[in-house]
Amino acid sequence: MIALVDCNNFYASCERVFDPSLNGKPVVVLSNNDGCVIARSNEAKALGIPMGAPVFQYRRLIEAEKVQVFSTNFTLYGDMSRRVMSILSEYAKDIEIYSIDEAFVELGQGTDKMLGSLAKEIRRQVEKQTGIPVSIGVAPSKTLAKIATHIAKKYPGCKGTYVLSDPSMRDGILKKYPLREVWGIGRRLSEKLKTMGLCTAMDLVGLPDPLILRELTVVGLRLKKELLGISVLPFESAAKPKKAICTARSFGVMIGEYELLEQAVANHAVTCAVKLRKQNSFAGAMMVFVHTNYFRQDLAQYKKNIVVSFPPTQDSLELVRIAKEALFKIYRSGYEYKKAGVILMHFESRASMQEDLFRESTGSNGNLRLIHAIDILNEKYGKNTVRIADQGLLDKHAMRQTHRSQSYTTKWDELIEIKIKDKSTKIKVQR
Repeated sequence: MIALVDCNNFYASCERVFDPSLNGKPVVVLSNNDGCVIARSNEAKALGIPMGAPVFQYRRLIEAEKVQVFSTNFTLYGDMSRRVMSILSEYAKDIEIYSIDEAFVELGQGTDKMLGSLAKEIRRQVEKQTGIPVSIGVAPSKTLAKIATHIAKKYPGCKGTYVLSDPSMRDGILKKYPLREVWGIGRRLSEKLKTMGLCTAMDLVGLPDPLILRELTVVGLRLKKELLGISVLPFESAAKPKKAICTARSFGVMIGEYELLEQAVANHAVTCAVKLRKQNSFAGAMMVFVHTNYFRQDLAQYKKNIVVSFPPTQDSLELVRIAKEALFKIYRSGYEYKKAGVILMHFESRASMQEDLFRESTGSNGNLRLIHAIDILNEKYGKNTVRIADQGLLDKHAMRQTHRSQSYTTKWDELIEIKIKDKSTKIKVQR
């Protein structure tokens, strides 16, 4: 049996863990540069604030209802996610991290009562050790586990967990479950199914296999089997290496100076390089791109990208040098730039690399020993504690994060301070 563990309103829940005064209050978390709403508490949802809403359009409602607003704090959210996943790994040999707030867990076989008790225990331990509430759905397949989690989250009587294994119970749910909400059905496929007169998950299950194969290919056939409780989607406990790595950010303010743009690109190259080394890959090509603000038609517009190839490397110093040279070729003065980005491509593993006879071996490159030492220091003391000079000392190009909370779990200078007022048990927490 497979469990899907889904953190409830994850970003908002992370903020509440370190500020309990937020409990019961509407909370929203904003996207990069504080532009749009990307996460909402249940209270914010009840106010009618939609996902993806531009925050300026709901400013009056936010102020009137005293909605608590936060900028994204991916350092905090990423660390809290790692803590949740670590707890889940204690309960199963196989765990597939599906996203920052979701994971599939292989629970093995057992009665509904046993599996339900285990799900409740996992839920209790996650909330006890991290403060994050989760919903857990248990079923024979990933797709049914998704549906079970939806039920666990939607209906208070489930108390956060639901086991979906009984065939008659399953069929009753599928008869009412909208096909467009089934995991794996995108917008285009949903539209096609609608033209075929299919509205519920049971409508799809009732189709003959040859018809599904002809109209929906093998993807539709796999989906039918999953809905019937036949697990056909592989359990990927190890994350697949990425085929490309991109880091791109919109600037908090538009940038015209070449030096600041160069620092931004250097920072993006370093971030990409760190991710590259984490999956032990070497990149053989890079794209660098810049563009102005599409929405400021009163300003001159410009966008450009360039792709350069080079001997495979994972060296931050080398990748920064390449990124700077690429930027120099596409930069044009007289424009106010809103965004820049770096994409690494053409990955190779060390085993498959073909060494250049006229170039020092990548494996023995002295730079890499230095870079790995920097990685260790930054992992311990925080991102960019040690940085390459080309990155600059001040992040003048950084995105706008007016409402960012502290990185409570990863930065020494942002830990919550607890001061004892006197010898009694009363304490004062300073934020």
